[in-house]
Amino acid sequence: MKHLDICEIFYSLQGESSYMGMPCVFVRLAGCNLRCSYCDTTYSHSRGRMMSFEEIISEVSQYPAKLVELTGGEPLWQEESPALMQALLERGYTVLLETNGSLYLDEVPRDVIKIVDIKCPGSSEGDSFQFANLKLLAPHDEIKFVLTNYPDYCFAREIIQRYQLAGRGLHFSPVTQLLPAGLLAEWLLADGLPVKLGMQLHKMLNLR
Repeated sequence: MKHLDICEIFYSLQGESSYMGMPCVFVRLAGCNLRCSYCDTTYSHSRGRMMSFEEIISEVSQYPAKLVELTGGEPLWQEESPALMQALLERGYTVLLETNGSLYLDEVPRDVIKIVDIKCPGSSEGDSFQFANLKLLAPHDEIKFVLTNYPDYCFAREIIQRYQLAGRGLHFSPVTQLLPAGLLAEWLLADGLPVKLGMQLHKMLNLR
């Protein structure tokens, strides 16, 4: 029987990505291989509770939404997580994966919608991204940059240009205590970058 180390399972509105505002069941896996400077879920770095796939799916099914996100921590830090994604797909769920991009995505089922975070220098993990993962992205996948300052913005802009990422689902999210969203909006307007400004709706509504 397959098991995963689970930090928490909860029901809320999706706060980021193109699915922002939609009811979603979140499966937060315990453990992470990175230590980002602005991490707001450090509690997920500790051990959670071991749950079987049957227990996880049973808890997920208690909620009315058919949208599920695996998040963390880093979900791919646990090798059985792709199998859970496949099991959820087979039960008719739309599955999102929030991943830091430092681990290879080749085992992730293709129908999973991957939201891949390319870490900027301000995260203190700016060298962690596996650029080979860009070749594994499907048209429905999305890329996120979390920004702390203008050098982060310049880094993200350069990555988009170098790897010709325009036309993909691109999101810039400011670390609000470090970078005012209005200032980031001014930079985006000045450059006309083909990205969406992300504002973490769940935090604005004081949701989990």
